[in-house]
Amino acid sequence: MGSLLKGVSGVRWGTLRDARQLPAGDIPPLLSRIAYGGEDAARLAVDELGDRVCALGFVVGEATASTVPFLLELAGAPYVPCKAELLDLLESIYQTDNWHSSAAAAGGPKRTSFREQPAWEVAAREAVHAGRLVIEGLASSMRPEEVEPARKLLLTMDEAPPFPDL
Repeated sequence: MGSLLKGVSGVRWGTLRDARQLPAGDIPPLLSRIAYGGEDAARLAVDELGDRVCALGFVVGEATASTVPFLLELAGAPYVPCKAELLDLLESIYQTDNWHSSAAAAGGPKRTSFREQPAWEVAAREAVHAGRLVIEGLASSMRPEEVEPARKLLLTMDEAPPFPDL
C-alpha cells in the first residue's frame, strides 16, 4: 500500500465485521483511497469508511478498533487530504456508547442479544486514546482546518464520561 498503511495487510480483515455487520474486507481499499486518491476521492472514502466503522455516527463494529490506528496514521501524515474529516470520524468513534447504554438499560449484556459489542466500544475508544500524541500534534498545527477538529477531539477525550458499569 505504499509508505503509508504498511500494517494494513497484517490485519485479518476477512474475519472481522464492520459496524453494519458486513465483512470488513472493503476497509483496506477505502483507507488506500484516503491515502493515495485525490481530495475528492479521499472525501468520499472517508464518508464511506465512516459508515463502515461508525454507522450512523454512533454505532461501532468489530473492525472499528483495528481501523483506528490507520485513521490516526492518515491524520498525522503530511500530504493526506481530509484531516478534519478524519478527526471528526475519530471523535464520533470515541463518543460511541450505544452498546453500553443499551446493555445498561436492559440490566446488563447477559440480558440482551449482544454480548461482544460493549467490548468493541471499549477497544475503539482505547485505540483512539492511544493516538493522543498524533492528535496533540495536529492541535498545534499551523493549519487552522486541522487545529479546530483536533482540539475538539482532545476536549471530547478529556471530558467523555466513562462507560456505564455493566
